[in-house]
Formats: sequence, C-alpha cells, structure tokens
Amino acid sequence: MQSLLDLKLLATFVRAAHSGTLSATAIQVGRTQSTVTMQIQRLEETLGQSLFHRSGSGVSLTGAGERFLGYAERILRLHDEAVSAFSDKGLHGSMVFGCPEDYLITFFPALLKSFGTIHPDVEIKVVSAPSPELNRLLHASQIDMAITSTPEIHDRQKIVRTEQLAWVGSKPTLELHDFPDGAIPLAMPASNAMDHKAACDAMDEAGMRYKISYASNSLTGLIAVARSGLAISVMMQKAVPADLYILKSPMPALPQLGLQVVTSDTARSPAISAFGDHIRNLLPFL
Repeated sequence: MQSLLDLKLLATFVRAAHSGTLSATAIQVGRTQSTVTMQIQRLEETLGQSLFHRSGSGVSLTGAGERFLGYAERILRLHDEAVSAFSDKGLHGSMVFGCPEDYLITFFPALLKSFGTIHPDVEIKVVSAPSPELNRLLHASQIDMAITSTPEIHDRQKIVRTEQLAWVGSKPTLELHDFPDGAIPLAMPASNAMDHKAACDAMDEAGMRYKISYASNSLTGLIAVARSGLAISVMMQKAVPADLYILKSPMPALPQLGLQVVTSDTARSPAISAFGDHIRNLLPFL
C-alpha cells in the first residue's frame, strides 16, 4: 500500500521552497528549525526522493523538488477549497500576514477581532516590518499578504485608504522645544521606511537644518523619544498618542501615504482571499 501524504508536511515543504531557508520556514509555520528539518526528511522518505539541496546559505529545490512543488500547492489549495465548501464551520487554513507597526497597532486589532469572529478556524501569523521589507518578503513568498504604504495615493483601484503623516513633539509648537544648536533633532523610522524619506525630503525642500538623532523601526521607541522632548518625530497622524502634539508651521508639510492590500503571487487559498476582502471592506471605516 502506498504511503499517504501528510498535509502538514506538504505545507512545510511549500513554505521552505518559497522562503529558501529553514529558519524562515520555522517562523512561518510556528515550529523549531529542527522540527522543520525532520518534517522535510519525513516527506522525502515518503516520496523516496530528495527534494532540497542543502547549503550554508539555505535550501534550493532539486529537480524532483521542482516537479513536486506544483503538486503540493495544488493539493493544499484543493484541500482548503473542499473544506470551505463542505464544512459547516466555514473557512480553515493559515496565513502569514505582514504590516508596518503603526498600522498594526492602530488597525489590526479591529481587523483581526472582526475576522476571527466570522472565521475562528483561520490561523493568522503576523510579521511587522516597514513597507519596503514587506514588499521584498511578498516577492520571495515568505509572507502571504500585507498592508503596505505607497506614495501613489490616486490609484483608487489599489488604495484602500490614505493616511496623513505628521510631525510629533512633546510641546505644542517647535519654538517651545528650544533646541540649542539650531539644527532640529529628529527621531525617525529607519532609513528604508517611507516615513523617513518623506520627512527628509520635506526638510530639505524647506531648507531647514536638521540632524537624525534617533532612528528605529519601533513605533514605541519613536514615541518614547518624542515624549522625552529631545527630538521631533514623524509618524502616521492616527497613531499619535493623546499626550503628544502634532506640530504645524514652521515645520514643513508632510505628504499622505496610501494603504494597499498586497498578496503574494503564490497565495491563493480561500482563507487568504477572504481576509483580503475583509480588510478592503473594513479598513476605510476604522
């Protein structure tokens, strides 16, 4: 009798095939790297084929692995569709969802709670990173879906909502901060974030002197520095805490960013599609 294929092993194999590393796969499937290695080995033993070349930099598919990947993806997709079509409990499945930290804190609790109430059997793992990094992870199929920022705010086909960037300080005006040397100290997101570029471009165009005193992708860290009064920060206006102030002139105007929902080319399950539709329907009203 032929051995039956284990769906969990197939899911791990597909993740590893797209991510190229077992360490990234372990994070995505919520297992240790040694467990992922054992799962791949069990699948290879079942098939009687080596599916991956191993190296210090990661894993790559063998010829047999490339042929099997298409089968594995089709089996998993058909499984999810069948369960969704015939189960009284609704959607099943899992996904890896990416989101910048400020959107994650501001919007994600409501999105997750409302979706989880309707579809309690869908597991959502979350990765927090700036939009450029999320775009890279999507392209590499290391995450399934993400909310990302874009400066292109006029494409109504893609943009779910727009958000205003704001200068943030511990006092109501720039003058009250009384920075000593004339150069305005800024607490900024890391240099690969769109907020960072937008803020620097605005200061340069206005001809205002500034220095980057603190850089981090942690919204909590930026808020802490702004509260200390040692620097001015930049963040999404909706994420500004009640005890901080949005600064206007003479600080230069900042642009709006568009929020869009982007799905990896390999992510096609009913659960992923349903969560994407849920975000597009709800996010404009949060």
